[in-house]
Amino acid sequence: MKLHNNVAIVVLLILSVSVISEAVKNHVLVGGWTPIRDTKDPHVAEIAEFAVTEYGKQSGAKLILVKVIKGETQVVSGTNYRLVLSAKDKSVAKNYEALVWEKPWLHFRNLTSFKPL
Repeated sequence: MKLHNNVAIVVLLILSVSVISEAVKNHVLVGGWTPIRDTKDPHVAEIAEFAVTEYGKQSGAKLILVKVIKGETQVVSGTNYRLVLSAKDKSVAKNYEALVWEKPWLHFRNLTSFKPL
């Protein structure tokens, strides 16, 4: 029985080292923020559009998304998106930071914060 426990511990250690080395190789910090490489990705645009629309519902503002300037993701129970985006109210464009929490398997999105920069 001791041999079986020792083998299990060795296997767990090997798996842990493998996961950690993969995270280091890809510069991913578990729970940390990772830059979004393609801000024009359709899913990123969908998250940004959700943020602007939801902010409008909550505040009464009539913003229109111009573009996503930059963003980061954080893996949690789902994914947090921290986006810097440009949105315009009538003709004046301003930059905002939006934080959206998404759980796609539950079809869940929540606007955590939306503030001007």
